[in-house]
Amino acid sequence: MARVALVTGGTRGIGAAISKALKAAGYKVAANYAGNDAAAEKFKAETGIAVYKWDVSSFDACAAGVKQVEADLGPIEVLVNNAGITRDTAFHKMTLEQWTAVINTNLGSLFNMTRQVIEGMRARKFGRIISISSINGQKGQFGQVNYSAAKAGDIGFTKALALENAKGGITVNAICPGYINTEMVQAVPKDVLEKNVIPQIPASRLGEPEEIARAVLFLAADEAGFITGSTLTVNGGQYMV
Repeated sequence: MARVALVTGGTRGIGAAISKALKAAGYKVAANYAGNDAAAEKFKAETGIAVYKWDVSSFDACAAGVKQVEADLGPIEVLVNNAGITRDTAFHKMTLEQWTAVINTNLGSLFNMTRQVIEGMRARKFGRIISISSINGQKGQFGQVNYSAAKAGDIGFTKALALENAKGGITVNAICPGYINTEMVQAVPKDVLEKNVIPQIPASRLGEPEEIARAVLFLAADEAGFITGSTLTVNGGQYMV
């Protein structure tokens, strides 16, 4: 029977690539999204993947959303915590709203989502929890104290939860993408990308969303049961740990 996978932020960018790759690999996929109804409906029409709208920064919304997904598709066995936002500014100008919005969505959502599925995974003795962190959670980034703090927290979350569940057939891993060719990166002025960003990448190019999706498929596989607590960097050599 096909395993059920839920991808947060799963209808656009990296999340969309992950959702499509999981479906192509035979998973039953649910793609969560926050607010872009037009993009979600287009994604659903093009892929046939079920879409579900809720705010991952809300614990109650996550509880209701997961309950609906499991009623529709079955118990969630693979959770991909991909949803994330940015509110970039230098820290001395950062507002409380800019801080809390990013922390609650990019880090708080890992608790909100994973808490809904962990007991079922423990009972069934199987689970794959994969969180999309960032190169900037590893090395920091000017103007992203909030984002870097949240993404670094994702890595700590991964390591501790992996320890707690390693005996129960549940793996918990993180992926740290570098600069990936998504709408967010495409919004950066072309001259800035060509002069300041790409020269820092030894591979001399942006990554593609499908390359992150392939990393997710690797970690989600039944055969990846001995890989847990790991951080997989996918950044073209830009930052090595």
